[in-house]
Amino acid sequence: MRKLKAAISSINAYAPDYILTNQELETMVDTSDEWITTRTGIKERHILKGNGLGTSYLGVKAVNGLLKKSGTSPDEIDLLICATVTPDMQFPATANIICDKTGIKNAFSFDLNAACSGFIYSLITASKYIESGVYKKIIVVGADKMSSIVNYTDRQTCVIFGDAGGAVLLEPTYEDVGFIDYILRSDGSGRVHLHQKAGGSVKPASHESVDEKQHFVYQEGQAVFKFAVTNMADISVEIMNRNNMKSEDIAWLVPHQANLRIIEATARRMGLEKDKVMINIQKYGNTTNGTIPLLLWEWENQLKKGDNLIVSAFGGGFTWGTIYVKWAYDS
Repeated sequence: MRKLKAAISSINAYAPDYILTNQELETMVDTSDEWITTRTGIKERHILKGNGLGTSYLGVKAVNGLLKKSGTSPDEIDLLICATVTPDMQFPATANIICDKTGIKNAFSFDLNAACSGFIYSLITASKYIESGVYKKIIVVGADKMSSIVNYTDRQTCVIFGDAGGAVLLEPTYEDVGFIDYILRSDGSGRVHLHQKAGGSVKPASHESVDEKQHFVYQEGQAVFKFAVTNMADISVEIMNRNNMKSEDIAWLVPHQANLRIIEATARRMGLEKDKVMINIQKYGNTTNGTIPLLLWEWENQLKKGDNLIVSAFGGGFTWGTIYVKWAYDS
């Protein structure tokens, strides 16, 4: 009997118009284009400007484009999951807001927070609803307005992050495509190295927390870098081994865009040449949950049905994971 699987059937993404370059950052903090490029690979990042615009704005742009592109009615959507660490507000879920603003009325929706790994966690969560046979059309959104939690006086973190959002449509298939295998991991002890100190129930917002700038990203870069390099590479190789794959069997590595050196280290461990690695960190920076849909969207016209993709991410918490995907359509 053929196995029912979930597959990506369409993709869309959105990045704001305003571009924050390394040269502009040089006027804001003690840094340089050479310092930023050498350590991260980033040259510029997109920033969402405008009063009252949050993560849902990025998600709405991505979803509206996805519905139009795929010829899908909002009424056909069964479920929408939004992966984000920068929700519009504590509640309701940003996914609920996106549904309301895009006319999706027949679905339930929720947010998923797994830091930069949230998008791949959400893909696997959505795929299980498809594989169960209960739902036929699910949208997974990955979006973050990272500029809302970045301290632009902290040279260690403000150079890294940008704003963007993407969305994919998942549908069922009996063909030999779609989500084939996955590995998801987490280690909560890593939270000390990458977190937001205030704004949660342990330390609610106060005059003191605002004055001490505790509502921004806090990162111990070296510790995060070492853990990410090891673990993204380890699980990417592990999923290759357990599916009897060699480097020549892989069409593309689709890595979270946190740091160019992490991406290159992962590719080396997998035995992949650079021309098999999707990289756009130089244009967008780390858009957290937006990085992977941005990559797939930009590379869509180069993807062929049956292409083997390894999608890998690492995030605060710590969280990390990888998915083996067979691409489901020719662009």
